[in-house]
Amino acid sequence: MDIRLRPSVPADITWLVELRAEVLRADLERLGRFDEHRVRERLRTGFRPEHTRIIVVDGADAGSLTVRTDGASRWIEHFYLASALQGRGVGGEVLSRVLAEPWDGPTRLNVLQGSPARRLYERAGFTLDSEDEVDVFLVRPAHT
Repeated sequence: MDIRLRPSVPADITWLVELRAEVLRADLERLGRFDEHRVRERLRTGFRPEHTRIIVVDGADAGSLTVRTDGASRWIEHFYLASALQGRGVGGEVLSRVLAEPWDGPTRLNVLQGSPARRLYERAGFTLDSEDEVDVFLVRPAHT
């Protein structure tokens, strides 16, 4: 598989909101939180193309990843990958590339309670920071 990251453009929002709805649906339904409108609107509201990269697999757009800074922390957000590519090493490869980029502080992210994606993050050195009934917040110290 050829895995690349390209800069996002504003027009990507159209397909990214649909990808987000597809990818999060099962977990949000399990948590009793799925809302057809809200799942899309949250990405529209938080989408920043200047901080977002599109995951391209074998020449086709297949996902997204946003990396933003907040003080000393780097946040990984909106990390979505088409369901057909999950479990095939794409997410791990993309995460490894991002974590290899220079950063002196901790890297943070959140994942839905019970999501299988949590295992990917824990394999990459993330540990529990805090949690609530919906979200699990993970942190990876600098230089892990």
